[in-house]
Amino acid sequence: MRIALASDHAGFRYKTAVAAHLVDLGHQVVDFGTDSEEPVDYPDFVRPAALAVARGECERGIVLGGSGNGEAMAANRVRGVRCAVAWNGESARLARAHNDANMLSIGQRLLPEQEALAIVDAWLTTPFEGGRHVARIEKLDR
Repeated sequence: MRIALASDHAGFRYKTAVAAHLVDLGHQVVDFGTDSEEPVDYPDFVRPAALAVARGECERGIVLGGSGNGEAMAANRVRGVRCAVAWNGESARLARAHNDANMLSIGQRLLPEQEALAIVDAWLTTPFEGGRHVARIEKLDR
């Protein structure tokens, strides 16, 4: 799977770990930055990643920040993106199964690194169970 990845400075360390983890799993990572822990504005990196997902250039996307909230908000401003903030494996699983989340947002300041990787795994391996609510959201978004 081709996965867009982006973070601000507060999520950079986990972004690096997630990228390595994804590559180890056999996925292709498209890194939209940032490239250090120097302070940056998260929309400058999150929006291009979200656009890549919305255009179909990447099948899914993962964004990281301090809490993950701002990154999810920025991603969700792009039509066709359904970005969920996850704080454990179950919230990630439900985001995929019930909401067909095509992007995931994780807060580096809120979770241990191993939990963040477990969240990624749960989100990647959970199929969408179907449901008219997602189709309705997409219809309303047009």
